[in-house]
Amino acid sequence: MRIANLSGRLALVVDGRAVDVAQASDGRFSADPQAVFARWEEFRAWADAAELPEGAAFDPADLGSPAPAPRQVLAVGLNYRDHAAESGFAVPDGLPPVFTKFATSITGPVTEVRLPADGHTDWEVELVAVVGRHAENVAEADAWDHVAGLAVGQDISERITQLAGPAPQFSLGKSFPGFAPIGPWLVTPDEFDNPDDLELTCSINGEEVQKGRTSDLIHSVPALLARLSAVLPLLPGDVVFTGTPAGVGLGRDPQRFLAAGDELVSSVEGIGELRQTFVA
Repeated sequence: MRIANLSGRLALVVDGRAVDVAQASDGRFSADPQAVFARWEEFRAWADAAELPEGAAFDPADLGSPAPAPRQVLAVGLNYRDHAAESGFAVPDGLPPVFTKFATSITGPVTEVRLPADGHTDWEVELVAVVGRHAENVAEADAWDHVAGLAVGQDISERITQLAGPAPQFSLGKSFPGFAPIGPWLVTPDEFDNPDDLELTCSINGEEVQKGRTSDLIHSVPALLARLSAVLPLLPGDVVFTGTPAGVGLGRDPQRFLAAGDELVSSVEGIGELRQTFVA
């Protein structure tokens, strides 16, 4: 099942066409894409059994984030060994570094992003998991049952802001407007042969700069949900950025950052792609 936010309305994507959920359900479910997570199990049961009308063609530029207004956004750092190495950090023991990307930075999959003046703006392709059921002290073996679906994410990062000051400002440096594109839609875990082994790629102007597999995560999606939910409740609709593989601009020699006119394309196998264009 693929769940989308089309022009601010909840939709199901079937064979590449969009079905408006509020209309197809005769108003049983709201058109608000974020509201569906509070009734996720009921919605899944309806969508699995419903005789849906033929969908309509749509422009990917009209898609928003499938989780546009989460109550919590959790982002995980240093969750691939090769990225930890290129960043000059040891692989963390126990819970990896966790920060937030403020929700105002969330956008859809096809966007124009303004570069902060005098900044060093970097890229980080990530698998994003969206929570579908209240998760508190969840066992790792049960964690996939608490995931509504998976999406592609970009943890765009302004490195000067992120690393300035007596203590790093991770959350601020990663939360400029447009710095958290998510999409193109949410794919339920049962769509994948193995949701723990998906390829991620990222390219700039057609040049591949990142390539990895989620099977190389130090802490898998279930492990992350178990560790995070042992500290705080994860709420329906919460967003978890799971970490990025090697290949970011900060870790290169010489370092490389995004410039006006660059097109950044980020993809995850079995889900789709994000496409960001950067302007001064």
